[in-house]
Formats: sequence, C-alpha cells, structure tokens
Amino acid sequence: MMELKTNASLDAMREAGRVVARTLAAVRDAAAVGVSLLELDAIARDVLREAGATSPFLGYRPAFAPTPFPAVICASVNDAIVHGIPDGYRLRNGDLVSIDCGAKLDGWVGDSAISFTVGLARPEDTRLIDTAYAALEAGIAAAVVGNRVGDIAHAIGRVCRSAGYGIPQDFGGHGVGRRMHEDPEVPNEGRAGRGPLLRHGMVLAIEPMLIGGGKDFYYEAADGWTLRTSDGSRASHAEHTVAITESGPRILTAP
Repeated sequence: MMELKTNASLDAMREAGRVVARTLAAVRDAAAVGVSLLELDAIARDVLREAGATSPFLGYRPAFAPTPFPAVICASVNDAIVHGIPDGYRLRNGDLVSIDCGAKLDGWVGDSAISFTVGLARPEDTRLIDTAYAALEAGIAAAVVGNRVGDIAHAIGRVCRSAGYGIPQDFGGHGVGRRMHEDPEVPNEGRAGRGPLLRHGMVLAIEPMLIGGGKDFYYEAADGWTLRTSDGSRASHAEHTVAITESGPRILTAP
C-alpha cells in the first residue's frame, strides 16, 4: 500500500536525506588506495551517530538473505553490482566502487548511492558511471505528477540500453518512508504509461544498476548478499530518494 506523505513529512525526510548525503560524501572523501571497506563503514557509522541517525541497513534481513546485513553501507567493488558487505578488502588503483547508504532520522528514511573510481580511472569505467548518473537523471525527470511508474522505468532503461549496457532483472527502486522498502516497486526497465499513477506526496528511491557486459548475475556464495556479474564485467549504481510534488521532482538526498 502506497503512503502519500504530507509536506511536513517531506521536509522531515529531507533532513534524513541530508544525513545520507553527508555520509556518502565522507565515505567518498576517505576512499583511497589502501583504505579498507571496513574503514569506510566505520566512517559512515561515525557520521550517522553524530547526526543522531540510525542505519536502516544494519540488521536488515529480506527473504533472500541468509543472515542480517552486518554493516551501515553496501560497498560493491568492480564486478559487484549491489549489496556488497564491507570487509577487509583494501582499495586498489583503478577500482570501481559503488556505495549505498541509508539513514533513519526522527522516524523517516533516506536512501542513496554513488559510484566512483579510486586512483586512475579506466575510460570504460568512467563511461559506465556517467551512464548510471544519466539514467538516474532521466528517471528523476520522469518522476512528475500524472506520469506513471512505468515512465520512470522506461526512461532509465532507454538510457542504459542505448549505451549498450545490461540491466539486472528483478532489481530496482522502491518506495521510501517510515521504512526503507515500501510500495511501489520501481523497475529499471519497463513500458511507458504503465504502473501506479504518480501523485503528490509519493516518495521513491530511483536507482539504476548497470552491468558493463551481459545481463546475467549471481549471488556470492560466501555471504549470500553480494550480487555479482556472471561474466566478471564491472557494474555501477546510482540512487536518490525523490519526492513527487506538484512543483516537480524534489531530490531529498541531494547534498
């Protein structure tokens, strides 16, 4: 069931979104050759704690997961698409990193993700990341009152497919509010004009996920969480929490 948020609730969600933006910025600034993913998670924990926020990621356990998620960020490197668990891996020159982060503040959730390279970037990685952000922008532009969820999905998919990238099926965005995952689902590919009608007060996490090679993926057997590309190609992920308003899309997790 979709919940329409009041304007006051959207303002409260914006504050949660600011915390997410600050956390991602701190993690991005600290990401350098030799820094471990666990160290990045510790930085994120510090930012959340200082803001008086909690993590909707920590302890989260959806139906597919064998164990609760043990961290406050998802840290996905190179062929990891999403849901990477921070561990002792130390970043290397040229790594492509995606960081997904959420914050819960005063009962409201914000959710956002960024992708970037560490050290010297490969041109193909830069293009992959740029396309993820272009797809995110296209999805946000379609998030207007009177459109449908399918219009967002179609806009994202068109950008990804025209660039020649794969899209992991059955993974995409979602509603956000008091909980991290609410209705509706927001696919990264679909038909325009289909799906739930977009109304003032709806809040969606719009999050393109791109695979540089094919479309196939698998769960990492070692942790049951990390989604990896089957062909070893790299992946990118970009996300914002976006409110549908009468005056246009409002990005609640913008810096």
